[in-house]
Amino acid sequence: MWNQEQLRKANGGLAQPSDAAATAEGRLPAVKGEVRGAALGGSVCVTGDITGAEDLVIDGQVEGRIDLPDHTLTIGPNATVLATITANVVTVFGSVVGSLSADRVDVRQGGSLEGTVTCARLAVQDGAHFCTRVEMPVPDRRSTDTGLESPRALATVA
Repeated sequence: MWNQEQLRKANGGLAQPSDAAATAEGRLPAVKGEVRGAALGGSVCVTGDITGAEDLVIDGQVEGRIDLPDHTLTIGPNATVLATITANVVTVFGSVVGSLSADRVDVRQGGSLEGTVTCARLAVQDGAHFCTRVEMPVPDRRSTDTGLESPRALATVA
């Protein structure tokens, strides 16, 4: 790669590994400038409830309930999750079986998702295993369409 010499000088003689190398080692690639929340490593097994107010990366085994309603949950490539999940965004690289509720769900290549999914946005990459029942709530068009007046507003005019 270009500018490796400048990168080595800036990092005290060490070149920074590429995202491809990180993925090959089983780690998730780091996003520059992104502050990760908590992480459960590959040797961690949790049975029970997980709740939090920060992003979470799971690369171990979880069985139970995961509740991160305003945050991002990333299921790592080595993770096995059997749970009821509530999060803002869920990205699946590993295996998930259960009920999942989120605004956005992204199942990546090599990821597996089985169960029930309730979400507004869904993306499934080629090479992902996806065997679920999907529910996508429909927004109320009357409240979002500016061309229609509500029945209550029409009643007050008449």
